[in-house]
Amino acid sequence: MKVLIVDDEPLAREELHYLIQGNSEVTEILEADGIFMAEEQVKSEHPDMVFLDIKLSDGNGMTLAEKIKSFDNSPHIVFATAYDSYALDAFEADAVDYILKPFSAKRVNEAIMRVAKLISPEDDATKAKRELRQNPRISIQNDERTIILQKKQILYVQAQQGFVYIWTLNKHKIISRQTLTNIYDQLKSPEFLQIHRSFIVNLNGVTELQPSFNHTYELTLIDGSKLPVSRSYVNTTKKALGL
Repeated sequence: MKVLIVDDEPLAREELHYLIQGNSEVTEILEADGIFMAEEQVKSEHPDMVFLDIKLSDGNGMTLAEKIKSFDNSPHIVFATAYDSYALDAFEADAVDYILKPFSAKRVNEAIMRVAKLISPEDDATKAKRELRQNPRISIQNDERTIILQKKQILYVQAQQGFVYIWTLNKHKIISRQTLTNIYDQLKSPEFLQIHRSFIVNLNGVTELQPSFNHTYELTLIDGSKLPVSRSYVNTTKKALGL
């Protein structure tokens, strides 16, 4: 995200710059010391977000905010000022946030994250998938039962002839008619990796990777199981194992 700081006080710009640069959402920080320079920056650099002071040496930040709204792909505005009496005006100007000097890292980061969510809103489906993957447990349909299993107990998963077989660290096998894709959606995390169209493995259970035939590989697991790594998954498997 590209951010523009507009303030006629060098120390205020420096302070904001320092606080903003610590946020991983921000890729570039621009600065302007007044209305004219800020307008030119918005037109030429197309920032995603503007931290805008209200009382500037060459004009009023509120006026600039209203003007910016008419631009194509106008940036999101966050008023950053020493004056608390303009909050209502800021709301009417469609500002995303209103923060007061002296700035705190917490409030600056909150403002940035609000804009980040507006730029890349997380839809319900994406949110549901993220929460599912963060869950330490997995739900497995087994006939009319639902088995709840800790993800870390799973050693590998195999799809075969319309069934999915979940093998645990204690060598217990659970059979389900769920698809491999459905299981992987629940498991997907740095610990689990698809290595073949029919296999998902817990990387923490891998003890050896060795070449097989026709540019494929084979994984050996802590229980002695050997799983195929197909050619299309070799590079991602090596990378995941730090090779």
